[in-house]
Amino acid sequence: METKEVRFNGTAVNGFVMLFVNLLLIVCGIIAIILSIPHESAGGYTAAAAGFLMLIAAGVNFIGLMRIEPNEAVVLIFFGRYKGTFNNTGYYWVNPFMTKKRLSMRARNLDIEPIKVNDKAGNPVMIGLMLVWKLRDTYKAMFEIDAQTVAQGGGATAIGAAAVAGVMSAFENFVRIQSDAALRQVAGLYAYDDNGHDNSALTLRDDGDEINLQLEAKLNERLSMAGIEIVEARINYLAYAPEIAAVMLRRQQAEAIISAREKIVEGAVSMVKMALDKLSEEQVVELDGDKRAALVGNLMVVLCSDEPAQPVMNAGATGH
Repeated sequence: METKEVRFNGTAVNGFVMLFVNLLLIVCGIIAIILSIPHESAGGYTAAAAGFLMLIAAGVNFIGLMRIEPNEAVVLIFFGRYKGTFNNTGYYWVNPFMTKKRLSMRARNLDIEPIKVNDKAGNPVMIGLMLVWKLRDTYKAMFEIDAQTVAQGGGATAIGAAAVAGVMSAFENFVRIQSDAALRQVAGLYAYDDNGHDNSALTLRDDGDEINLQLEAKLNERLSMAGIEIVEARINYLAYAPEIAAVMLRRQQAEAIISAREKIVEGAVSMVKMALDKLSEEQVVELDGDKRAALVGNLMVVLCSDEPAQPVMNAGATGH
C-alpha cells in the first residue's frame, strides 16, 4: 500500500519535564502576584503583569501535553498544514498551537450482516462476511476521506476518547459500505455450487478459501484510498435466499438420493457377482441361463429394495 504518512520530526519534549516547568511557572506566577500587591508602583505593576503572563504561559503549555498508548497515533496539524504523525508511546509535549487528532491503530472486527446477492447462475443467495481491519496510513485516513466531519459534526479538535470513538466509527461505516459493494461484486462472479455440472469451476460453497483470498484482495484495493488494510476477510454465512431455499433443498435431496442409489447398485452388483462366483466355485448348484438370470434378478431386488425382503419358501410340487 502506497503511503503518504510521514513521521513527525518537530520538537517533542518529555511530558513530565514540561509538567514540572508548568508547575514552576504557576508557583512563580502566584508568588509574583502576591508580592506585587503591597506595591502600587511601576515595579509592582510589572511584577503583577509578569505573574499573570507566567500563569497564562503555563495554561497554554498544558494544551501541548499528550499521552499516547501502544498502537495509537496522533496526527499533528499546524494551522491547517500537516506536520506529521506522532506515535511514540509515552507522555510528551509538543507545540500547543498544533491541532492534535488521535487515531487508534489497533485491529478491529466487523461483522457484515447477510445480504441478498445473485450468484453467477442468477440464483439469489444470502451471504455474510466477517472482517478484521486496521488503519495503516493516518494521512489518507484523515485527509483522503471525510471521516472527521461525519464523526465530529464539522471537524472538532477534541482528542478525548469520545472523539476517537466517533472517528473510528466513521471509518467503520466506510469499511462496511465498501465491503458490501465488494461482496456483491465477488459473489456475482461465482455460482453457489457446481449443480452437478462443471466440477472444476470455483463455487461459493466448496471453494471458500480461494473466494476469501479474492475478497480480501478486492477489499484492500477499494480501501487503500482510505489508508485502511484488511487483515482477514472470511465468508461466515452462505445460504439460498428464502424464496428458492425449499426448491434447492429438494434438488439437493434428490441429488443425495441418486448418489446413494448409485452406491447401493454398485455394491449390489459386486455382491451378486461374488455370490455367482462362489456358487460356481463351490459347485453348490448348477445354474442354466434362465435360473442364473432369475437369481440375479431376485438378489438385485433384495439388495436394492428400501423395504425388508419377504422370503418365499419353495415347498416343491404337490400331488392330488
